Order: sequence, then structure tokens, then C-alpha cells
Amino acid sequence: VQLQASGGGLVQTGGSLKLSCAASGRTFSRYTVAWFRRTPGQEREFVAASNWVDFSTAYADSVKGRFTISRDYAKSMVYLQMDSLKPEDTAVYYCGADRDPRIHREVHDYAYWGQGTQVTVSS
Repeated sequence: VQLQASGGGLVQTGGSLKLSCAASGRTFSRYTVAWFRRTPGQEREFVAASNWVDFSTAYADSVKGRFTISRDYAKSMVYLQMDSLKPEDTAVYYCGADRDPRIHREVHDYAYWGQGTQVTVSS
């Protein structure tokens, strides 16, 4: 499966952005998907994930209540709605996918990655 993330940009504190991740592959509906982010000098960190078995989701504590992961199975799209953005949300955001139906929070648990999209939140 191939992934392509988009939708990043510059936004003021308190603003919103919606990231998109387009996937190719006929069986993408049977992949767990996730968003991670990376700031300079840091490891990629978990943001949110969603599986296809029971449609459960998981979020990092730092974004819980502000970010929402969703999927459009018909369009093979994954979204990350980001509200109430903070300067500390500034990062390159990546979408990942894996066939494992369980939700994982580690980078090595996802086999497929898209290129990143930059999100910058100004104070």
C-alpha cells in the first residue's frame, strides 16, 4: 500500500487544520492506520490510530479531546482533524498503516508510511 499525506500548513494558536492521507491498494480497508509526528531532533511520536476490526481509536494524551482521526473507507482516505492547535503541535505529521488489526503506538509496528506534511502553529 502507498500513502500520501497532505493538508499541512501554517495556522495560529487556537486554529484548526485537517490532514488527509490518501491510500492506494484494494485491501486498504483492512489496515490499521495511524498518525505520528516528529519535531526536529526528536523521534517520531504517536498521535492517533484507528483500526478496521471494531473501528476503535486511540489518541496520545497530548492531543486527546482536540484531534480526531477518521476514515472514509470508500475513498481509502484517512483524516486527522486538529482543533485548538498549540505551538507544541508544530511538527511534521506522517500517516502510517499496517495489516495488524491491533492498535499500536510504536513506529516499528507500522510497515507502510507516507511522506510527511509540515504543520506549523504560530504563537
